[in-house]
Amino acid sequence: MDQPKLERLLRLMKLLTANTTYNVDQLAERLSMSRRTVYRYIDTFREAGFVIKKTGDCIRLDKESPHFRDISQLVHFTEEEAVILKSAIENIDDTNLLKQNLKRKLYSVYDNKTLADTVVRGKNAPNIRSLIEAIEEQRQATLHGYQSAHGGEVRDRKVEPFAFTTNYVQVWCLDLEDRTNKLFKTSRIGSVTLDGAWQHTAEHREGFIDAFRIHGVARHRVRLELGMLAYNLLCEEYPLAERDIRPLEQGRWLLDTEVAGMAGIGRFVAGLLDDIRIVDSPELVAHLRRYMAENAL
Repeated sequence: MDQPKLERLLRLMKLLTANTTYNVDQLAERLSMSRRTVYRYIDTFREAGFVIKKTGDCIRLDKESPHFRDISQLVHFTEEEAVILKSAIENIDDTNLLKQNLKRKLYSVYDNKTLADTVVRGKNAPNIRSLIEAIEEQRQATLHGYQSAHGGEVRDRKVEPFAFTTNYVQVWCLDLEDRTNKLFKTSRIGSVTLDGAWQHTAEHREGFIDAFRIHGVARHRVRLELGMLAYNLLCEEYPLAERDIRPLEQGRWLLDTEVAGMAGIGRFVAGLLDDIRIVDSPELVAHLRRYMAENAL
């Protein structure tokens, strides 16, 4: 198969993943193909063992098709995985002809938001599909039997879902009870039903997730001077932090970043106090004092 045809097939595959938006005419227009070519490629998928389903006039690839899980896992990277791969590729000698091809392929996967729709396994799958539909159709939803992380309370939550985190682990929603944007863990949802249209679109805001994987609305600037040990451990454990690091003198680095809260960065600093100097963050200093007092350090 020639490369242009393969690329068109892959682009069509991505658009057909959980497709509830595009009919054949729209697919043909987006991919600059004829209707006949779209149907021919769909027949190719069917012959390869994929299950083709139709919702209204929208054709889609069923995620339960043989091979679909394997393919989706190959093409999806989390943000941290992409950063690690990018770093590894950048270390290849510039004279290596494969380097640019590897970079192009990585960026085509990493930057393409349609690839976020990876396979969701087990009992969560129906809920994820319902939430995808709610987001695409801009509808409110009820999260039935949602188990709160605080105290284990189980109750229904009326929300406007509008974005997922990586791999559908959590979903950003406007909680209609108190009109605040929150993350709901998808594994804690009993079931999902869809309701009327969004009413508060202008209030939808994704919270901030920092390099230490803590999320929140507020942003706090932290500046740390790192020694060799702290620098190496930070880059290994939290690769996204590397983009906020610059070298100082020999064997020292400056981390100048924003965090959503002190819990994540506090745990990291507490274990490396001999190799880290807090340059500017009264909030982090106060957090560490409380942490050490509570743990008798």
